[in-house]
Order: sequence, then C-alpha cells, then structure tokens
Amino acid sequence: MASAELKEELNCSICLSIYTDPAVLSCGHNFCRLCISRVLDTQEEAGLYTCPECRAEFQERPTLQKNMKLCNIVECFLTSRPVQEQAGIFCTYCVHCPVPAVKTCLQCETSLCEIHLQAHSKLVEHTLTYPTTSLENRKCSIHKKLLEYYCPEDAACICVSCCAFGEHRGHQVALLYEASKKKKDKLRLVMEKLTSKREETEKRTQSLREHRQKVEEKASSITERVTLLFKEIREHLEVLEKRVLSEITGQEEQVSLHVSDLIQQLEIEKEELSKKMRHIEELCNIMDPLTVLRGRESDATNCDNEEEDHKDKKKDVKNVQAVCDLDEGLISVILHTGLTDIVTGLKSKRGFHMQVASDILLDVYTAGDYVAVSRDFKMASWSETKQCRPKTPERFVNYHILSTKIFTSGQNYWEVEASELGYWMVGLAYPSIERKGDRAVTGYNKKSWCLRMSDKTHSAIHDSKINPLYPDISVQRLGIYLDYEAGRLSFYQICGSIRHLHTFITHFTEPLHAAFCVYNNSWVRIRS
Repeated sequence: MASAELKEELNCSICLSIYTDPAVLSCGHNFCRLCISRVLDTQEEAGLYTCPECRAEFQERPTLQKNMKLCNIVECFLTSRPVQEQAGIFCTYCVHCPVPAVKTCLQCETSLCEIHLQAHSKLVEHTLTYPTTSLENRKCSIHKKLLEYYCPEDAACICVSCCAFGEHRGHQVALLYEASKKKKDKLRLVMEKLTSKREETEKRTQSLREHRQKVEEKASSITERVTLLFKEIREHLEVLEKRVLSEITGQEEQVSLHVSDLIQQLEIEKEELSKKMRHIEELCNIMDPLTVLRGRESDATNCDNEEEDHKDKKKDVKNVQAVCDLDEGLISVILHTGLTDIVTGLKSKRGFHMQVASDILLDVYTAGDYVAVSRDFKMASWSETKQCRPKTPERFVNYHILSTKIFTSGQNYWEVEASELGYWMVGLAYPSIERKGDRAVTGYNKKSWCLRMSDKTHSAIHDSKINPLYPDISVQRLGIYLDYEAGRLSFYQICGSIRHLHTFITHFTEPLHAAFCVYNNSWVRIRS
C-alpha cells in the first residue's frame, strides 16, 4: 500500500507517468521536463504562462530548474520497486495469492517474490534480473543459451557457446554487466554534452526572445511617436490652413473694396457723361440755328478732349486692377515656410531628425586618371582618355574619387543616380584609404564600405567580404543613410517604393568621405 501511495506521488500530472528528468517551477510543482516544456511552448503565443497544477501565472517564460532531490527519489524507487507492478509480473510459486515478483531467474525462467527469493539466492550460479516475461529475447537464437557476453567488434550480445565455438571465437568480449556499465559511462558523457548544449540552446532561445521583445517594444515606441507626429502635423496643418485661407480672404476683401471704389467712381463719371449726352441731344433737336449756336459751346467743343480723358481713365483702371490682384506669391511663401517649419520642427521634436546632405561635391583633387568630373562637381563618369592631372598623394591612380564633404557625426542622408550599365561603386571611405594598389579599391579594405553594380548584379562589400544583393530591378537611384554615432550605413533602392538593400554595422573611428568608382562606360551623379 505504501509503495502504491509513493508511486502516486511520483507521477507527473501531465503525462500521468513516473517523472522523467523532473523539473520544478517557482510555485513548487514538479513535472517531467519534456511535458512542461511542451505546455509552455503552447502558451508562448498568448504571452502568459501558467502552472498546469495551480494555475499560477508568470509574465515571462519560467526557467526550469532540475529537482535533484526528486530525481534521486524516483531513481531509488525504480531501483527498489521495478516495473513488476506496472507489467503485472507475479511470483511463479505464489499460486494461491498473487504476490508481485521482485526478481526473475534467467536459468529457471521463473519469477520470485521476496520470500521465495531468499531460498533461491543460495543458487549463486543462477542469474537474477528485474522481473520480466520476455525471456526468449535474452537467449541466443542459435545455441538457446543465456546471453552473458557482449562482442564490441560485432556489436552483438552472445552466449558462452558463441565465444567458444561460434563466429565470435577469438574476439575480445566482455560480460554484459561490464559492457553495459561501460556504455552507460559513455552515455553519461554524451548526456552531459547534450545537457550543456541544450542549456546553451535555451540561453540562445531566451536571448532571441528578449531581443524579439525589445524589437516589439521599440516598434511600439516608434509607432506611438509616429502617431503623435502625424497628429501634431495634422493640428499644425489645420492652423496653417486657417492662416493661408485667412490671408486669401483678407486679400480678396482688400481687392474687392478697392474695385468697389473704382466702380463707384466710374458710375459717377458715367452719370456725368449721360448728362452731357442729353444736353447735346437737345441741341441737336433744336431747329433754330441761332439757339443752337448760342448754346454752351464747352459741352460740344470739348467732347473730343473728354473722350481722350475717358480713354486715359480706362487705362488707369486696368493698371490699378493689375496691381490690386491677389498676391499669389505671398500665399505661396506663407504655405512653403509654414510646411517647412512644421516638418523640420516636429521631426526633430519626435526624434526623427535627419540632415539631408545637399552640399556634397566631388573632390577633383582625388579623382583617378580615368574619372571625368562635371563642371558642377556633381557627376563622375568613366573616361576612355587619361586625364592630365598632377600627381599628388591625395589622388587615386585608378577609377575612384572622394567627396569634399566629410561626415563626423549625426544622421545624414543623400541620394545618388547611377548608370544602368557598366561598373560602379557608391559608398563611404576614411581619408586614410590607400590611393593606389589593390587595397585602394573601395570595399576591398577595412577603411571603406560600398554597394557595387557590375553587369547588372549588385553586391555590398567591406573588407573584401562580398554579400550578393537581389533588387527587383537595376538600382539607378540610390538612397544612402549614415548614422555616425550608431555605426550604421544603410543603402536603399529608390524607385516608386523605397526598399532596403543592405546595412553595415560597425564602429567608425575616422571622418568619412562619400566614395565613388566608375568604370566601363558608367557614371554616377549626386542628387542635389
């Protein structure tokens, strides 16, 4: 009864079998390591881990600690009370009341309880083992004798006849017990290595989980910042919209008032002209010549002059109307400066500040012998004709050229256009890069990083290590992002949608120049 109760206490609540490699949680409950690991794996997606026994919750995946004390108890239990109860093996001689067997004699092929074992133990030449009913597989299939030896040469369990007369004659053999002990020792060594490797794997897994969590937290933080950024942009845009619309309305009112004054003046002038026209019409209708001639001459004689004055006034009105039109230039300036201030201010405020490098020029004093430089110092192209330039320590002897601008800090971004054909390189280099020889090629040393295009295939190169890239189409417009303090240099394909091509992670120790290489009818241009 005590043995049955102990067995119940040694059963895993998940698989309902005796513990195998028992592990304990912080809540104090024990499980087979494999069983609890599978349960925790299923709970991983939910992000909340619970004990199957008491439902205690863990925010992070609990670390499994081996319960050494329970492991020893299980081992002692299995040694003292082997599988006879599970297999239902009983004493051969206790026929009236079945009693669990504790040993099986391989020679007699009988199972014995504690009482009958005491009498049988006097037969010292007999081999006793844990209770079993599978006796045939413990005998030699040829000689029908007990398997007592192990032949390492053939990796086979053999009987005494196999050693003396059979095919194993002359082989170095060992007793089963000794061979088993030796194998167990080897297995324990393997077990130690596997345990160490599993622990290392668990550490790496935990490290990756922590990294994933950090990425999720970082993504959440950036998402929040971007959401707030666009919220503030919308608020500032609404303010700017009201400002611009108010300016338009104000200009419209001013022009409208001025035009209204002009209309009123013209109405008065029109009324005066109408009066003159009626007077002239009356004179024309009088039949008496004397009366006509005695009429006010100024109205009739000055008519031509008034028409000229009227033409002049019309010209003045047109000029005034042209001057009093809406000031679209002022509206555009308000809109442009407002948008620029919004984007610049909010990007810096929310941690998205990035300096767009628009002042990058090519340094002709570093240009190689076969590099042609445009007049605006923005474009480098391959030249079939050798350039007649003075030899200086700064000048490359091949197809390379550096920028005059150097980068020493901050987050910088610029774009480059490149030819679809030929061979070109775009990247960054230290001022101390070699200027001649194999080590002067951008990317093929520790002092430069580049993206290369050769025969429409693309690669990222540093210290002669080539990483092939597979963009959707040929990269003809390239975005370059440098975060000096973070040691990040990223290349992006700019064609409709922006696509990441490659990122170098390093620690910059010198100022950096933009570096270019052109060969075989290729060219590169720095976008302003």
